[in-house]
Parts: sequence; C-alpha cells; structure tokens
Amino acid sequence: MNLFVDLGAHAAFIIAAYGMAALIVIALTGWVALDYRAQKRHLAKLEADGVKRRSGRTSGATEKTT
Repeated sequence: MNLFVDLGAHAAFIIAAYGMAALIVIALTGWVALDYRAQKRHLAKLEADGVKRRSGRTSGATEKTT
C-alpha cells in the first residue's frame, strides 16, 4: 500500500496541506502553553505584591431581577 499512489495526482498538495495544518496546530498549542506560563508568572507577581483576587460584584454594581 503506497501512500502516494493512493492519493493520486494531488498527493503533494494533500501531504503539504496536512503538514501545514499540523504545524499550525503545534504552533497554536505552543503559544497557548507559553501564554499560560506567562499568565501564571504575572499572577504570582501580583499576589506577591499584595494584590488579591476579587470574586463577586463591586459595591456599586446592582443585580437586575425579573
């Protein structure tokens, strides 16, 4: 079973398209991993500086009820 014969005359295009798609997925995965690490470092620095996380609404916000 030869891959190039099975793909026909457009084998080079098909293989290049799959290769580019794989490179893009790998690049995006790497970008997300690097950004995650950067965000963790930034959060750790903020916490070390005394900035606390806030959950909930600020005192000026009102909740709309229907």
